[in-house]
Amino acid sequence: MGIGTMIMSTCIGTAPASPVHRAGAARLACALIAGLALAAPTQARTATPRPPADPPVEKIRPSKIILVGDSTIQPQSGWGSSFCGYRIVSTAACLNLARGGRSTKSYRAEGSWDVALGEMKTPGYVDIWVLIQFGHNDQPGKPGRSTDLATEFPANLRRYVAETRAAGAKPILVTPLTRRQFRDGSLIRELDPWNAAIRKVAAELDVPLVELNARSAAVIEAMGPAMATHYAQSAPTPDIVAAALTGTTSASDPSVPVPPAPPLPPLAAGAPPYTARVRPLFDYTHLNRDGADLFAGIVADELAIKVPAMRPLLVP
Repeated sequence: MGIGTMIMSTCIGTAPASPVHRAGAARLACALIAGLALAAPTQARTATPRPPADPPVEKIRPSKIILVGDSTIQPQSGWGSSFCGYRIVSTAACLNLARGGRSTKSYRAEGSWDVALGEMKTPGYVDIWVLIQFGHNDQPGKPGRSTDLATEFPANLRRYVAETRAAGAKPILVTPLTRRQFRDGSLIRELDPWNAAIRKVAAELDVPLVELNARSAAVIEAMGPAMATHYAQSAPTPDIVAAALTGTTSASDPSVPVPPAPPLPPLAAGAPPYTARVRPLFDYTHLNRDGADLFAGIVADELAIKVPAMRPLLVP
């Protein structure tokens, strides 16, 4: 017998002998109570089920890429910003620590390498890769920067590799970006001795090598001197274009005035002053955005070939 039936039987059995309207009211009350008791199990059976538990969160396996080198990598004049901004997936941190005018000697002497070493020791990353590219400022004629090609330059590279590994990171050597100067229609390859020294150190120490110089030189030579001027950080002047069309590049005419940079907006009260700005002149080394995109793509392609473990981090 259900609970509702039991309640109804009890109510009917115990209703007092009273006037009809009082007996009817009592029976009605009992009927309502019995109905609620009969409905309760049904309501329990139709209750809304609990939502399923959230699936377990899959932890990321982050990596870091550190760029070390000179102005051909640094922001605004090199390929590094395009590489970090458009050639790396979001699970990889990419830090551009390159600085203009630096060589294997001056980058260490000023303390920039100490900053890079500190970044290599940051916890939380599965792998930390360090791309090291020098050569432009190690060439002769640069006081405080140039290094001896036969002894000092390769020794500096070996030390960078050893200290990178000691910090728990993975070094990658990069041959320097080509310059875009031509003579009689042929690209001038004055960086070749430094490229050879880098290749030798990479082979000796079993370090992956990105052949940026060879591949960038092949691209620039194929397009020719006139088209190559369009990848410069600053637009070429008419005399530069005219010289390039002859097959032999030349420096810009210093008598041609350089347009002034646009004024900067006023500073708020108490704000620190702006860093001094120097409008870049045209040269055959530094890059605009198109040039940065072009050579960042070459670096990413080289890494995918030479360092297969980095392929999941790279955007083709």
